[in-house]
Amino acid sequence: MVYDSCVERERGGFITFEGLDGCGKSTQTEKLASRLRQKGLAVVTTREPGGTELGNRIRALILDSRTAGLDPRTELALMFAARAQHIREVIEPALAEGKIVICDRFTDSSEAYQGGGRQLGSAPVLALHRALCGNLQPDLTILMDSDPAASVARARRRNRSRSRAGRGDGDENRFEQESREFFERVRQAYLAIAERDSRRVLRVDARRPVTAVHKEIVAAVEARLPGILKKAANL
Repeated sequence: MVYDSCVERERGGFITFEGLDGCGKSTQTEKLASRLRQKGLAVVTTREPGGTELGNRIRALILDSRTAGLDPRTELALMFAARAQHIREVIEPALAEGKIVICDRFTDSSEAYQGGGRQLGSAPVLALHRALCGNLQPDLTILMDSDPAASVARARRRNRSRSRAGRGDGDENRFEQESREFFERVRQAYLAIAERDSRRVLRVDARRPVTAVHKEIVAAVEARLPGILKKAANL
Protein backbone atom coordinates (compact mmCIF):
# COMPACT_ATOMS: atom_id res chain seq x y z
CA MET A 1 0.00 0.00 0.00
CA VAL A 2 1.01 3.64 -0.48
CA TYR A 3 0.82 6.05 2.41
CA ASP A 4 0.31 9.83 2.29
CA SER A 5 0.60 11.94 5.45
CA CYS A 6 0.36 8.67 7.43
CA VAL A 7 -3.16 8.07 6.07
CA GLU A 8 -3.73 4.85 4.16
CA ARG A 9 -5.51 5.46 0.87
CA GLU A 10 -8.17 3.16 -0.43
CA ARG A 11 -7.59 1.29 -3.69
CA GLY A 12 -8.74 3.08 -6.84
CA GLY A 13 -10.76 1.66 -9.73
CA PHE A 14 -9.62 -0.33 -12.75
CA ILE A 15 -11.62 -0.07 -16.00
CA THR A 16 -10.58 -1.80 -19.23
CA PHE A 17 -11.75 -1.52 -22.83
CA GLU A 18 -11.69 -4.56 -25.09
CA GLY A 19 -12.65 -5.40 -28.66
CA LEU A 20 -11.37 -5.89 -32.17
CA ASP A 21 -8.92 -3.46 -33.74
CA GLY A 22 -10.83 -0.56 -35.27
CA CYS A 23 -13.90 -0.92 -33.04
CA GLY A 24 -13.50 2.51 -31.42
CA LYS A 25 -11.87 1.54 -28.12
CA SER A 26 -9.34 4.38 -28.12
CA THR A 27 -12.03 6.97 -28.84
CA GLN A 28 -14.28 5.73 -26.05
CA THR A 29 -11.35 5.43 -23.62
CA GLU A 30 -10.50 9.09 -24.08
CA LYS A 31 -14.14 10.22 -23.97
CA LEU A 32 -14.75 8.39 -20.70
CA ALA A 33 -11.53 9.72 -19.17
CA SER A 34 -12.46 13.26 -20.20
CA ARG A 35 -15.95 12.91 -18.70
CA LEU A 36 -14.60 11.62 -15.38
CA ARG A 37 -11.94 14.34 -15.20
CA GLN A 38 -14.61 16.96 -15.77
CA LYS A 39 -16.22 15.62 -12.62
CA GLY A 40 -12.98 16.21 -10.74
CA LEU A 41 -11.85 12.59 -10.61
CA ALA A 42 -8.20 11.51 -10.71
CA VAL A 43 -7.82 9.39 -13.86
CA VAL A 44 -4.88 7.63 -15.52
CA THR A 45 -5.23 6.37 -19.10
CA THR A 46 -2.91 3.76 -20.55
CA ARG A 47 -2.79 0.97 -23.14
CA GLU A 48 -1.51 -2.51 -23.93
CA PRO A 49 0.80 -3.67 -25.19
CA GLY A 50 2.78 -0.68 -24.02
CA GLY A 51 2.27 1.79 -21.20
CA THR A 52 5.96 1.74 -20.20
CA GLU A 53 9.25 2.25 -22.01
CA LEU A 54 9.88 -1.50 -22.04
CA GLY A 55 6.29 -2.20 -23.00
CA ASN A 56 6.46 0.16 -25.96
CA ARG A 57 9.55 -1.61 -27.24
CA ILE A 58 7.76 -4.95 -26.98
CA ARG A 59 4.72 -3.42 -28.68
CA ALA A 60 6.82 -2.37 -31.65
CA LEU A 61 8.12 -5.92 -31.99
CA ILE A 62 4.75 -7.67 -31.61
CA LEU A 63 2.80 -5.43 -34.00
CA ASP A 64 5.44 -5.01 -36.71
CA SER A 65 4.39 -6.82 -39.91
CA ARG A 66 8.00 -7.99 -40.34
CA THR A 67 7.53 -10.35 -37.37
CA ALA A 68 4.83 -12.34 -39.20
CA GLY A 69 6.61 -15.61 -38.35
CA LEU A 70 6.47 -15.07 -34.60
CA ASP A 71 5.39 -18.27 -32.84
CA PRO A 72 2.04 -17.88 -31.03
CA ARG A 73 3.58 -18.95 -27.71
CA THR A 74 6.37 -16.41 -28.13
CA GLU A 75 3.76 -13.77 -28.92
CA LEU A 76 1.84 -14.66 -25.76
CA ALA A 77 4.99 -14.60 -23.63
CA LEU A 78 5.93 -11.15 -24.97
CA MET A 79 2.44 -9.84 -24.24
CA PHE A 80 2.71 -10.95 -20.62
CA ALA A 81 6.24 -9.60 -20.24
CA ALA A 82 4.93 -6.18 -21.24
CA ARG A 83 1.85 -6.59 -19.04
CA ALA A 84 3.75 -7.60 -15.91
CA GLN A 85 5.96 -4.51 -16.23
CA HIS A 86 2.91 -2.35 -16.96
CA ILE A 87 1.17 -3.52 -13.79
CA ARG A 88 4.22 -2.98 -11.58
CA GLU A 89 5.19 0.38 -13.07
CA VAL A 90 1.87 2.07 -13.92
CA ILE A 91 -1.33 0.28 -12.94
CA GLU A 92 -0.69 -0.81 -9.36
CA PRO A 93 0.94 2.48 -8.25
CA ALA A 94 -2.02 4.46 -9.61
CA LEU A 95 -4.55 2.14 -7.96
CA ALA A 96 -2.64 2.36 -4.68
CA GLU A 97 -2.98 6.15 -4.87
CA GLY A 98 -6.75 5.79 -5.20
CA LYS A 99 -6.90 6.83 -8.86
CA ILE A 100 -9.08 5.42 -11.62
CA VAL A 101 -7.05 3.56 -14.24
CA ILE A 102 -8.60 3.23 -17.72
CA CYS A 103 -6.67 0.78 -19.87
CA ASP A 104 -7.09 0.12 -23.59
CA ARG A 105 -6.73 -3.70 -23.56
CA PHE A 106 -5.68 -6.08 -20.78
CA THR A 107 -5.56 -9.86 -20.29
CA ASP A 108 -8.92 -10.40 -22.02
CA SER A 109 -7.14 -9.36 -25.22
CA SER A 110 -4.60 -12.14 -24.78
CA GLU A 111 -7.35 -14.67 -24.14
CA ALA A 112 -9.20 -13.48 -27.26
CA TYR A 113 -6.29 -12.98 -29.67
CA GLN A 114 -3.78 -15.61 -28.58
CA GLY A 115 -6.19 -17.98 -26.88
CA GLY A 116 -8.94 -17.69 -29.50
CA GLY A 117 -7.37 -16.25 -32.63
CA ARG A 118 -4.11 -18.22 -32.35
CA GLN A 119 -6.01 -21.21 -30.93
CA LEU A 120 -3.81 -21.63 -27.86
CA GLY A 121 -6.86 -21.89 -25.62
CA SER A 122 -7.73 -20.01 -22.43
CA ALA A 123 -5.82 -22.20 -19.97
CA PRO A 124 -2.25 -20.99 -20.70
CA VAL A 125 -3.40 -17.37 -20.81
CA LEU A 126 -5.15 -17.54 -17.45
CA ALA A 127 -2.26 -19.48 -15.91
CA LEU A 128 0.21 -16.78 -16.98
CA HIS A 129 -2.13 -14.10 -15.65
CA ARG A 130 -2.21 -15.75 -12.24
CA ALA A 131 1.55 -16.30 -12.17
CA LEU A 132 2.79 -12.99 -13.59
CA CYS A 133 0.00 -10.51 -12.88
CA GLY A 134 -1.14 -11.60 -9.43
CA ASN A 135 -4.54 -12.36 -10.99
CA LEU A 136 -5.34 -8.62 -11.04
CA GLN A 137 -8.90 -8.18 -12.33
CA PRO A 138 -10.59 -5.05 -13.67
CA ASP A 139 -13.54 -3.71 -11.73
CA LEU A 140 -15.35 -3.21 -15.04
CA THR A 141 -14.55 -4.23 -18.60
CA ILE A 142 -16.26 -2.58 -21.57
CA LEU A 143 -16.38 -5.01 -24.52
CA MET A 144 -16.86 -3.02 -27.72
CA ASP A 145 -18.58 -5.62 -29.87
CA SER A 146 -18.38 -5.01 -33.62
CA ASP A 147 -18.42 -6.67 -37.02
CA PRO A 148 -14.95 -8.17 -37.70
CA ALA A 149 -14.80 -7.19 -41.37
CA ALA A 150 -15.81 -3.56 -40.76
CA SER A 151 -13.53 -3.17 -37.72
CA VAL A 152 -10.44 -4.56 -39.44
CA ALA A 153 -11.08 -2.44 -42.56
CA ARG A 154 -11.25 0.64 -40.33
CA ALA A 155 -8.02 -0.35 -38.53
CA ARG A 156 -6.24 -0.81 -41.85
CA ARG A 157 -7.35 2.62 -43.08
CA ARG A 158 -6.26 4.19 -39.79
CA ASN A 159 -2.80 2.63 -39.92
CA ARG A 160 -2.28 3.62 -43.56
CA SER A 161 -3.31 7.19 -42.77
CA ARG A 162 -0.96 7.38 -39.78
CA SER A 163 1.88 5.92 -41.80
CA ARG A 164 1.44 8.46 -44.62
CA ALA A 165 1.28 11.31 -42.11
CA GLY A 166 4.35 10.07 -40.24
CA ARG A 167 2.30 9.67 -37.05
CA GLY A 168 1.72 6.71 -34.76
CA ASP A 169 4.26 4.12 -33.64
CA GLY A 170 5.56 2.91 -36.98
CA ASP A 171 4.45 -0.31 -38.62
CA GLU A 172 1.54 -1.75 -36.58
CA ASN A 173 -0.08 -3.82 -39.29
CA ARG A 174 0.70 -7.43 -38.39
CA PHE A 175 -2.64 -8.30 -36.83
CA GLU A 176 -4.60 -6.42 -39.49
CA GLN A 177 -3.11 -8.80 -42.07
CA GLU A 178 -4.77 -11.83 -40.47
CA SER A 179 -7.67 -13.65 -42.13
CA ARG A 180 -11.35 -13.02 -41.50
CA GLU A 181 -11.52 -16.46 -39.86
CA PHE A 182 -8.89 -15.32 -37.36
CA PHE A 183 -10.95 -12.29 -36.34
CA GLU A 184 -14.13 -14.34 -36.16
CA ARG A 185 -12.36 -16.61 -33.65
CA VAL A 186 -11.22 -13.55 -31.70
CA ARG A 187 -14.76 -12.18 -31.54
CA GLN A 188 -16.20 -15.52 -30.44
CA ALA A 189 -13.58 -15.72 -27.70
CA TYR A 190 -14.57 -12.25 -26.51
CA LEU A 191 -18.23 -13.24 -26.44
CA ALA A 192 -17.37 -16.34 -24.41
CA ILE A 193 -15.46 -14.20 -21.89
CA ALA A 194 -18.43 -11.82 -21.62
CA GLU A 195 -20.78 -14.73 -20.92
CA ARG A 196 -18.43 -16.34 -18.40
CA ASP A 197 -17.65 -13.09 -16.55
CA SER A 198 -20.95 -11.29 -17.02
CA ARG A 199 -20.70 -9.44 -13.70
CA ARG A 200 -17.45 -7.80 -14.80
CA VAL A 201 -17.86 -7.48 -18.58
CA LEU A 202 -20.37 -5.13 -20.21
CA ARG A 203 -20.97 -5.91 -23.87
CA VAL A 204 -21.68 -2.75 -25.86
CA ASP A 205 -22.81 -2.58 -29.49
CA ALA A 206 -19.97 -0.53 -31.00
CA ARG A 207 -21.64 -0.26 -34.40
CA ARG A 208 -23.82 2.61 -33.21
CA PRO A 209 -22.91 6.33 -33.29
CA VAL A 210 -20.02 7.34 -31.02
CA THR A 211 -22.24 9.56 -28.85
CA ALA A 212 -24.76 6.79 -28.19
CA VAL A 213 -22.02 4.34 -27.23
CA HIS A 214 -20.42 6.92 -24.92
CA LYS A 215 -23.70 7.57 -23.12
CA GLU A 216 -24.21 3.87 -22.44
CA ILE A 217 -20.67 3.50 -21.13
CA VAL A 218 -20.94 6.50 -18.80
CA ALA A 219 -24.26 5.24 -17.44
CA ALA A 220 -22.77 1.80 -16.80
CA VAL A 221 -19.71 3.20 -15.02
CA GLU A 222 -21.83 5.44 -12.80
CA ALA A 223 -24.23 2.59 -11.98
CA ARG A 224 -21.64 -0.12 -11.34
CA LEU A 225 -18.83 1.82 -9.65
CA PRO A 226 -20.40 4.53 -7.49
CA GLY A 227 -18.13 3.87 -4.51
CA ILE A 228 -14.97 3.97 -6.61
CA LEU A 229 -16.02 7.21 -8.31
CA LYS A 230 -16.69 8.81 -4.93
CA LYS A 231 -13.25 7.83 -3.61
CA ALA A 232 -11.46 9.16 -6.71
CA ALA A 233 -13.32 12.47 -6.43
CA ASN A 234 -11.94 12.97 -2.92
CA LEU A 235 -8.24 12.74 -3.88
